Amino acid sequence: MRGEWNGLQALFLRECPSAYYVHCFAHRLQLALVAVAKDVHDVWLFFQSLSSIVNFISASAKRHSQLKSIRENEIDNLIAAGEVPTGTGANQVCTLQRAGATRWSSHFASVKRFIEMFGSTCTLFENLINEGSNNSIRGEAKGALKVMKTFDFAFILLLMHEMLEKSDILCQALQMKDQDILNAMHFVSSTKLLLQEMRDDRWESFIWYVVEFCRSNDIDVPELTDRYMDGTRRSCQQKNNITVEDYYHFQIFNAVIDFQLMELNNRFMEKTTELLKLCEALNPTDGFKSFSIDAICGLVEEFYPLDFNKEEIPDLKRQLDHYKFDVIRNPQFQNLNSLPQLCRMLVETKKSQHYFLIDRLIRLVLTLPVSIATTERAFSGMKLIKTSLRNKMENEFLANTMIIYIEREIAFGIDTKILIDKFDLLGNRRLRLK
Repeated sequence: MRGEWNGLQALFLRECPSAYYVHCFAHRLQLALVAVAKDVHDVWLFFQSLSSIVNFISASAKRHSQLKSIRENEIDNLIAAGEVPTGTGANQVCTLQRAGATRWSSHFASVKRFIEMFGSTCTLFENLINEGSNNSIRGEAKGALKVMKTFDFAFILLLMHEMLEKSDILCQALQMKDQDILNAMHFVSSTKLLLQEMRDDRWESFIWYVVEFCRSNDIDVPELTDRYMDGTRRSCQQKNNITVEDYYHFQIFNAVIDFQLMELNNRFMEKTTELLKLCEALNPTDGFKSFSIDAICGLVEEFYPLDFNKEEIPDLKRQLDHYKFDVIRNPQFQNLNSLPQLCRMLVETKKSQHYFLIDRLIRLVLTLPVSIATTERAFSGMKLIKTSLRNKMENEFLANTMIIYIEREIAFGIDTKILIDKFDLLGNRRLRLK
């Protein structure tokens, strides 16, 4: 909602005052990952180089085809040598993928795919240097290969793969339509613990992994005990006396992980913490251990001022006073593990009729996974339906088509023959011939 979209939130609220703003958790996580690339200069340079390489290959159908052919031959040789397993769906020939600032898991997919095709990409550039159709292509290929063959590039490539791999499970959990937010947020803690463990205990194994990768791809590995030389490597320009290993360990490895942890704590959680407190306060797990009347009422006033007017807030507090003894101590509610189960039990026991304000609040909280996942999928689906060839589609037809696409799981169960027969029974219709 920034930049060219600034003010869009206010326009929505003007048209629909009861709407409330919830940033997509998966996109917020992706933005936290991108922030690391912007704040750590070496990582920013790496992603710039990676983007340039992918764009250079993707810009030409011929280069794209050549890369796939090289990869096919590489897979055939690996299978013949018995170095990779075979089976249905295994060893599929893929291509490089661009990384987008807001697409879910796009950076991880891009880095992972590049590692898989690192050798094939180097071979393609070597061929282009010798056989490129013009000096521009040969020059770009030589520059790209030179970047790829540096220890810096290989180090950050593998570092970003390790980090993004640890956060990918969290990213996938945040995209599930039926995901309980509280359970999904538990992945935040586990992701931070994994990153902290990597920072504290994984340096030795990681640098060994990088060295082995470089040796297998003919990349020169610097002597890790030598003095690290910056700039033009002249002695007068060196401000400190640190080794190559210390530089990569503390100024890149630790710095990137520290930035990632900070972004997870700040940028990612700043908009979600209060909503999670409300979810936690209503959560029935462990006998409603986090239940708090004051916390619930305070958060309701902050997040749902239009769903609960000033007269209903005191009524909600009174209902919560009774709810505390009537429901929380009721044996029927003791073994519940999620908010959906709680909502269902309130309806089954008909207590939702007496605690209608609490029931309303629980239902509002339960819409959060729908708000952050289904809506994003709807916008993604819109690009597939309203293409450049169908850009004159009217709003009503677009809305109807979107419903069929978004709810395609339900649509697949509809017998189209029955619909056709019903439509036929409506009678004859006039056809306008042109």
